Amino acid sequence: MPMRLLPLILAVAAGSVQAETEPCDSITIDQQINALMSRHDIAGISVAVVDHGVLCVSHYGVASRDTGLAVNDHTLFEAGSVSKIFTSALAGWAHQKGGFGWTDTVASIESDFTGSPVGEVSMVELATYMAGGMPLQFPDGVTRDNVYDYYRNWQPEFAAGTQRLYSNPSIGLFGELAAKSYGEPFKVLMQDQLLPALGLEHTWLEVPEGQADHYAQGYNQDDEPVRVNPGAMDAQAYGIKTTALDLARFVQANIDAYHPDDPMSRGLLETQHGYAAIGDMQQGLGWESYALPVTLDTLKAGTTAEMALEPQPATLLNTSGDPQAQRWYHKTGSTGGFGAYAAFIPAQQKGIAILANKRYPNAERVEAAWQILHTLD
Repeated sequence: MPMRLLPLILAVAAGSVQAETEPCDSITIDQQINALMSRHDIAGISVAVVDHGVLCVSHYGVASRDTGLAVNDHTLFEAGSVSKIFTSALAGWAHQKGGFGWTDTVASIESDFTGSPVGEVSMVELATYMAGGMPLQFPDGVTRDNVYDYYRNWQPEFAAGTQRLYSNPSIGLFGELAAKSYGEPFKVLMQDQLLPALGLEHTWLEVPEGQADHYAQGYNQDDEPVRVNPGAMDAQAYGIKTTALDLARFVQANIDAYHPDDPMSRGLLETQHGYAAIGDMQQGLGWESYALPVTLDTLKAGTTAEMALEPQPATLLNTSGDPQAQRWYHKTGSTGGFGAYAAFIPAQQKGIAILANKRYPNAERVEAAWQILHTLD
């Protein structure tokens, strides 16, 4: 399908900025996305690219094989762990508004955890998956109703601040407490305040009835139709549903945050700061980043199953300081039936959002984005 060019209007706390419109290279995007769809039998993909304030979008395939409805500007995809960059933006904004400090302990915000190991963990250790070994997923039997019992009974495997183990429970609690420090429930703060402030009108934690027809059908590895199930800390860790356009607008907001001086922009910049070093990668809030120049192999290595499933030696860095524009920032995300990827390079003012209604290898998302963004040089 031909690419459609759009002027990007970014609504943030400081006001609105009208972007210019220029052509995008649709040939490379078509080649990369058609190859992905063919290799992995993906029903539909939506791609949005930003380049110096220009946004272009291209859609491929169908949102549902049953209905045959083509993917379009309004198609909603599950973002999976890409949701963590939204959770982190909320936390950065709450921090800027005086809600909490990075070295504040869990117990200082939620007294229910006083006297338990989790209560001694700092907010920055939660955010960087360095609490002491929280697992990737909650164990069976943990629900929204008893999740605080899980945290109270959790026992660390190693000292906090020494190893990174990627974890939904860790960043889930981080997001929950960041909102609590501001005096609002997480879902209310996210849906009613943060997303509207960013001008994201088609991004949801729970898809409203009036938007249900836009919600793509996901497909698992056996091509069975699936969608994400509710669970403990799902909103904070993997609950976002969004369009490629909205995800690209969020990417552009992160690029543009280097210019205005307001709590939203400062909060977005805080998510890009490197809070922990794990080999070549720096762990921000949600975002993971690499110094330029960076090779494609290095980026792929940072998205392997080993990085997600095994503890990695890590070093906590200073919690204050400026983000670095000369870095590649990215985040992958998946649910049982969807695959998502977002990346940007502030110094080059370009970024990308790729959303698909099937899960496929992280390395191939990174490579497609790499090839597309390098055509913009």
